[in-house]
Amino acid sequence: MKKAIGILCYPSVGGSGVVATELGMKLADRGHDVHFITSSIPFRLTEYRPNITVHLVEVNQYSVFKYPPYDITLASKVAEVIDLFDLDIIHAHYAVPHAVCAELGRNMAKKKGVGVVTTLHGTDITVIGQDLEMQPAIRYGIESSDAVTAVSESLALETNMTLNGHYLIDVIPNSIDESVYYPMRDERLKRHYGIEPDETVVIHISNFRPVKRIDDTLAAFAIASNDRAMRLLLVGDGPEMGQTRRRAKELGIYDKIIFAGKQEHVAQLLAISDIHLLLSEKEAFGLVVLEAMAVGVPSVVSSAGGLPEVIQDGKTGFIVPTYDVKAAAERIGRLADDPLLREELAEEGIRDTRRRFDSNQVVRAYELLYERVCARYENA
Repeated sequence: MKKAIGILCYPSVGGSGVVATELGMKLADRGHDVHFITSSIPFRLTEYRPNITVHLVEVNQYSVFKYPPYDITLASKVAEVIDLFDLDIIHAHYAVPHAVCAELGRNMAKKKGVGVVTTLHGTDITVIGQDLEMQPAIRYGIESSDAVTAVSESLALETNMTLNGHYLIDVIPNSIDESVYYPMRDERLKRHYGIEPDETVVIHISNFRPVKRIDDTLAAFAIASNDRAMRLLLVGDGPEMGQTRRRAKELGIYDKIIFAGKQEHVAQLLAISDIHLLLSEKEAFGLVVLEAMAVGVPSVVSSAGGLPEVIQDGKTGFIVPTYDVKAAAERIGRLADDPLLREELAEEGIRDTRRRFDSNQVVRAYELLYERVCARYENA
């Protein structure tokens, strides 16, 4: 049944914003009315759809407030959109601030019986959740929601452990836009970057924050490329980029690195790569790993968080113990030396992406959850 759905999310390049935006577009394609309530137009919202509306939260600065009151303004906007557009459900991406604001907003609204679904993406638990001052707000966001989902079993477990709770959390994995991420190669772009035909390209895509352990990526690549023709393609930017450049020079690999900077669309860069590398110490899901699989690039990943739920070790990529640089270097070297192995893992990864992470299956799982929540109010 068609529903009016409000989506609260960050509009940025990060995984939660990408997932929320693409979910909203898929829901619109299936006939639902979708209302994004956010601070700016989501960057992935590039195509016009008549049943998608963006409601911008504009925050004014007042002298009585030390900081702009974004949370209160967001909650007020939620109430306004509920009443103006007769929303059936609010889907909040992140427990704080979005689930808390969704609850405040529906209580402010004149219309009653609006459901709230909250999706946990990771940072709200693995980072913010470690702050004891924030835990009451996170608990409130979760406990006031009618349903809670997590993007991995690992995150669902960590949520209950961190908050000392017994929450019933539905696990619905992330998916990708199959019209963007599909098997492809781009030899023209390879030539643009000056990559020789015999060079193996290792790609790392991240926000270059400490949790991504970029030093481990550099160290593993330095070992693997010592006696091999290899290039390291670094995509993204962040607080550790300066340190990354300095460390690359210290390791003597600076000239082997291509710094591509922050990119909104990474499919073409994956299309010139042979191996994807992600050695994070925390990772709730690892959306970029799924994107690499869909394009046909096998990954070497750490065993952190939800990564082992995405990669099947030895079948679609390799999993190494977190912090084990030598093990990562060995797997990179094995893939670099064996093109047939790379091809086998790539082909199985493409099949696995379609089998376990099909976007239509994921969207249908959310639709069923919305129906379950709405039925609770309809039958009350």
